[in-house]
Amino acid sequence: MLIRTKEEALVVEWGNGLSHRLLLQADRMGFSFCHTVVRAGTKSRLEYRRHLEACYCITGRGWISLPDGSATHELRPGVLYALDQHDAHFLTAAPDADLELISVFNPPLQGGERHNLDQDEFSHY
Repeated sequence: MLIRTKEEALVVEWGNGLSHRLLLQADRMGFSFCHTVVRAGTKSRLEYRRHLEACYCITGRGWISLPDGSATHELRPGVLYALDQHDAHFLTAAPDADLELISVFNPPLQGGERHNLDQDEFSHY
């Protein structure tokens, strides 16, 4: 059995917030489990080329949208989204408060992955 608190998790500045990485590849669970904080008022251009990701909103508000503008979905507590096609997307946090998500990745993250949001293409890992 593995017990780990948020305070014991590896904390990574991922680009526009913090990722508290509670389960990683080294834990041998077959997935990673993170408490992700997206800073209020930020917009991130993201894509996971080697991972599938599911996120469940626990606090705050924001939006996930496709790059071509064909779909935008509101994120609020109780809403889950899953990037089941390695979807490129924009993740935007409302300006008034941080957006907090529980994020699950398959295959699991190694731990130190970070986004590069200073480029013209979608940040990926």
